[in-house]
Amino acid sequence: MTKRTDKRNIKKEKIPRVAMPEQDPEKRNKNFNEVTLGYTEEDALREALRCLQCKNPECIGGCPVEIDIKGFIKLIQEKKFNEALEKIRERNSLPAICGRVCPQEDQCEKVCILGIKDDPVAIGRLERYAADRELKRKAQRLKECAWSEVTKQCTREKIAIIGSGPGGLTCGSELAKLGYRVTIFEALHEPGGVLVYGIPEFRLPKEIVKREIDYVKSLGVKIEVNMVMGKILTLDDLFSEGFKAVFISTGAGLPYFMGIPGENLNGVYSANEYLTRSNLMKAYKFPRCDTPIIRGDKVAVVGGGNVAMDSARVAKRLGAKHVYLIYRRSEEEMPARNEEIEHAREEGIEFKLLASPVEIIGKDGWVHKIMCIKMKLGEPDDSGRRRPVPLEGSEFNIEVDVVIMAIGQGPNPLLTSTIPLLEITRWGNIKADPATGKTNIEGVFAGGDIVTGAATVILAMGAGKNAATAIDEYVRTGIW
Repeated sequence: MTKRTDKRNIKKEKIPRVAMPEQDPEKRNKNFNEVTLGYTEEDALREALRCLQCKNPECIGGCPVEIDIKGFIKLIQEKKFNEALEKIRERNSLPAICGRVCPQEDQCEKVCILGIKDDPVAIGRLERYAADRELKRKAQRLKECAWSEVTKQCTREKIAIIGSGPGGLTCGSELAKLGYRVTIFEALHEPGGVLVYGIPEFRLPKEIVKREIDYVKSLGVKIEVNMVMGKILTLDDLFSEGFKAVFISTGAGLPYFMGIPGENLNGVYSANEYLTRSNLMKAYKFPRCDTPIIRGDKVAVVGGGNVAMDSARVAKRLGAKHVYLIYRRSEEEMPARNEEIEHAREEGIEFKLLASPVEIIGKDGWVHKIMCIKMKLGEPDDSGRRRPVPLEGSEFNIEVDVVIMAIGQGPNPLLTSTIPLLEITRWGNIKADPATGKTNIEGVFAGGDIVTGAATVILAMGAGKNAATAIDEYVRTGIW
């Protein structure tokens, strides 16, 4: 028997998917520390060895920013951890963030060949490990991650980016790598967009976000905060100041409400306000931080997405004895990640499924009860999910003192209303080419939630990356 035959007949040892260590549910639902604790080096090496190193890796095509997944995992297998991170950052400037919040199970891991007969490779966890290892090394070397000491000098044309969320940061970093002088304008007092105001500390520590933003700054990107664009500066102002192109990535920060009686009562929050108070403004540390938040004993969260799960889990950590998650469909139709649903259930969130609020009942101006009606599932709607149908006469009340509406959000018209020629949809989203981000106004590009409606961090990053390529081509050629 030849060597070649021997090699062909050797079977790779079957290694089970390496679980991610987590805080105990009964402890973590009382603190804001990160739930998942990350891989050790041993864990990462063992998980990396599960990768088949496919000749034609489909996982790369499943990633919206097309990270060389096969390449970076191979480097982890070889213990070349710094090189693995460099390989990731060729395509993704925010790996510690993506490794935590991206829905890999519906993207790269969904098409992993190993996943056909076994659990797919834990690509996101390995990405997080490579990024965290570098961040920890820098934290040990420096008391603060002083990226500014090594900030690159960019000399090409000026590009303006409106919004410092994942789309804006990605577009900015890609353009800075090409030598453009990029300025990102952020309306809030801290950069990061949804990464800082929307995602809780226990899912995405803000120190991680800060260090990833510091990396973007080290590429030469300038970030100006407290810049409410459309009020402080207009689009015309930016072009007058010499910016050759503008990328709009302001997200979807306008909350939706149901339009039912009682939504104006004290104790009713939009998820946007509730999470912004808790995350960005540190209300969970009140009175050490001076932003208060109502801490109810019985809290109702309306919705079934990741934002609803985040809101419910924050309420639990703020001391609520009962947190009810009210969703009009069944668990199978929930848009939230399975991991977030499981974590919420483990932490004691009480699911009220196939139910929809019809009224919030008050007492002395404050929330007292929420009246719901039972639902059944009918035929599928445009989203492919079965349409909820109310059951007449099935109303019931739940005693609560706080209600959080987490039923989605749309585009804030603050900026778009100042650009009368800009084409927008009937929902207020900007019309833009999905492949390039081009709008109907020359030199103006847009991407992320302001175009698509509320979506994921990685999809916004993909839009930012595509727009950076298109902006570079436009500035170089002058062809629109």
